[in-house]
Amino acid sequence: MLATLPGMVAPGAPRGVFVGLTTLDVVHHVDARPPADGKATATAQFVAAGGPAANAAVTFAGLGGEAVLVTALGRSPVAEVVHADLAAHSVRIVDAVGDRATDTPVSAITVSGAQRSVVGIDATALRVERSPELSGIVDGADVVLVDGHHPVLADAAVAAAAAAGVPVVVDAGRWKESMRRLLPRTQVVVASAEFRVPGAGDSAATARALLDQGIPTVITTHGSAPVRWWHGGEHGTVPPPRVEAVDTLGAGDVFHGAYCFYSCRPGIDVASVIERAAAVAALRCRIPGPRAWLAQLRSPGMSG
Repeated sequence: MLATLPGMVAPGAPRGVFVGLTTLDVVHHVDARPPADGKATATAQFVAAGGPAANAAVTFAGLGGEAVLVTALGRSPVAEVVHADLAAHSVRIVDAVGDRATDTPVSAITVSGAQRSVVGIDATALRVERSPELSGIVDGADVVLVDGHHPVLADAAVAAAAAAGVPVVVDAGRWKESMRRLLPRTQVVVASAEFRVPGAGDSAATARALLDQGIPTVITTHGSAPVRWWHGGEHGTVPPPRVEAVDTLGAGDVFHGAYCFYSCRPGIDVASVIERAAAVAALRCRIPGPRAWLAQLRSPGMSG
């Protein structure tokens, strides 16, 4: 198990543990997507760590929290680039396969205006057979997020969180079989509009099915449309800020990381957490590139 050390965080800052997929994202911005068998010259290119859990951890740390990322990278030149990028953004990495020389997942991404295309191997090329001991990592955390991409790690993290009394947030981007075990043991599910539990025909039916499982808080995001939420017998919607989106890559992951950060505040209600998280995701969409937006993240009204 290999860990990189983050920078210093402010005393009393919330601590979040993020469990799941990390990739190296190779991103090209183009004016128009090339046709079949065609080529296009990019207007900009970026290389940065990506993946749902990693992006959420970077956001959490960018807002001022202490972020720990439990993932699978292995030893390779690609892994070294990922470690360097995440360390530069104050994310501590716990690598479940740090002793293995193996290929780190890479995603090839094309961004054209507010649309993006992603091709990646996700977690299928780097399987985790056994989780490191996570109780010492989860103890003292304020929140744990799992994305379900590494089921062994997710199961271990949820068990450790239950033992420590730490709330678990599930990033439900798309259905994975690991969700069958995770969902009944979670406190918050943040689902994309495309997420479906088996047998549900649409997002509304999915939300009802999640609530029927006894999940205390269910949230569904719908891009630029209002975010829907259910909690404690109440429900409502929160409209996100209206912005000109120029780069939506990872915006959902950013919402999840910001949700985790603001949910750690005592006494804050669900709608207020969503409102603040949506503002952070909107900021991400306004600024091209996977990291440039972080420079504006600690402006008044964001981390404050």
